[in-house]
Amino acid sequence: MSSITFNHSTIFDLAKSVDYSDGSVVSKTITKKTTGNLSLFAFDKGQGLSEHSAPFDAIIQILDGNAEISIDKKPYNLTKGDFIIMPANIPHSVFAHEKFKMLLTMIKGE
Repeated sequence: MSSITFNHSTIFDLAKSVDYSDGSVVSKTITKKTTGNLSLFAFDKGQGLSEHSAPFDAIIQILDGNAEISIDKKPYNLTKGDFIIMPANIPHSVFAHEKFKMLLTMIKGE
């Protein structure tokens, strides 16, 4: 996962801050702190993240295209502008039926 330098008090277009790559998932860290992190992802068609869980809540916001997000084996189809909260310790996965970009926000809890 590569990092991006984002200056404070500057406007950014998140969808333009990460590029698609053929046959790949591209990820870039915006910020990583002890309390959580923000990461950008660009998924090529047919790519995904296999089922896994995290010890804290994670929020996916779709920036471009659409995606299938499965939480506890239940699929949700999200399009540009949608977001969903994936609860801590519940298995989830991500799949790109077509290219899409997302912002992942992870909030570390108690």
